[in-house]
Amino acid sequence: MDTSARSPAWPRRVLALAILALLAVCPSLVAAGPAHAATIDTSASYVLVNRNSGKALDVYNRATNDGAPLVQWSRNDGTNQQWQFVDSGGGYYRLRSSLSGKVVDISGRSTADGADVIQYTDKNATNQQFRVVDTDSGYVKLINRNSGKALEIWEWSTADGGRVSQYTDLGGANQQWQLVKLTSYPGPGYVTGDVTVHDPEVTKKPDGTYLLAHTGDNITLKTSSDRTAWRNAGVAFPGGASWTHAYTNGSNTLWAPDITYVNGKYFMYYAASTFGSNHSGIFLATSTTGASGSWTNQGLVIESNTSDNWNAIDPNLVVDDQGRWWLDFGSFWSGIKMVQLDPASGKRLNSTIVSISGRNGGATEAPFIYRHGGYYYQFVSFDLCCKGASSTYRIMVGRSTSVTGPYVDRNGTAMTSGGGTQVLAGHGSIHGPGHQAVLADNDGDILFYHWYADDGSSRLGINKLGWDGAGWPYVY
Repeated sequence: MDTSARSPAWPRRVLALAILALLAVCPSLVAAGPAHAATIDTSASYVLVNRNSGKALDVYNRATNDGAPLVQWSRNDGTNQQWQFVDSGGGYYRLRSSLSGKVVDISGRSTADGADVIQYTDKNATNQQFRVVDTDSGYVKLINRNSGKALEIWEWSTADGGRVSQYTDLGGANQQWQLVKLTSYPGPGYVTGDVTVHDPEVTKKPDGTYLLAHTGDNITLKTSSDRTAWRNAGVAFPGGASWTHAYTNGSNTLWAPDITYVNGKYFMYYAASTFGSNHSGIFLATSTTGASGSWTNQGLVIESNTSDNWNAIDPNLVVDDQGRWWLDFGSFWSGIKMVQLDPASGKRLNSTIVSISGRNGGATEAPFIYRHGGYYYQFVSFDLCCKGASSTYRIMVGRSTSVTGPYVDRNGTAMTSGGGTQVLAGHGSIHGPGHQAVLADNDGDILFYHWYADDGSSRLGINKLGWDGAGWPYVY
């Protein structure tokens, strides 16, 4: 954490005394109209962006314990940067972390300038309560009820890790915050029929119909003529997949198929593993029709073992603008990897493995790379899957002009350093949307994913994908 950045050319205490003295002599210098409390939606989550630094109020290192320090950090909209305003009455609110459930707290109930600001169990104490005061700039000040002092970035720091403190209200830009209400994401588009899926991937057939493959025993297939009504189409391997049993402990449950129609043939890459293990294999099967029972096993493409620091699951085939084939894959461990493939065989071309994103061992998986405009966009799923309605999966993205990277998010943070711009997250009764894929269709770009209902079942999610003026994707 950076606690030493200095910006003002004059001692701030001298400035404070000068302002207070001036106001005593000439009170008409106070703003002509009274400040009005900002309109707060207590059902929403907010990111608090500091006016001086442009960085967000953040629980340092995603901590969940009492006493963890609050800092500023480049905005990524993660749960450690999401805050809900809880009404304390009398015009005061507590700021509750979406990550930890704890609230912003002035440590030790201090009333001193420079006191530490931490997160702590919600006691609804006055040192945890803040009045929201509008400024004339569209920003707000957060005034602590116990001390009467303003929440600020200490000594005007603009660095990631800059310390959050309280100080006499001087109205400085480092004491002003923009309340960014997080987007209310659209619900999944209307679908009917057999829509219980997990880890879906979709390709469009030459006849204009859709073929979907997803995790299940022997790879489950579904079809649709209109992208709305879906029906079961059997499994890829009705006779079982004994060639994968060394990785699945004898199970026929196979994961995360990626299906692409290219050169007059369907190529399906899929993973064989057991939960929590990185003794995993990615296999290839091909078919001329995509129908159940038509798939031919082409063998192992790449494997990982317990001695490796990466995991060979969640494959995705990418054909770049030069016609070269690549396979990106991975989960947890050291992150998402990429290898080059031979288009003639669909197998590895060489032994090189490239790292294209990671969270230092943290939860990231299900990569999908999609080319749009002059960029390759790497979509990944952060946080936790497979926990039913408790799942915290969310879809993130970064982009690069090269298929092999480096990929960066909207803030310029490298995806190999944990970067990622949020595209879709849980909202309302839509839990843990993730394991995404993008398909270019006649009516635009389409995002496919799974999500969990309140009863814990996994469902097919489909939304259109738009692109803003800066070239970043959004769902609608």
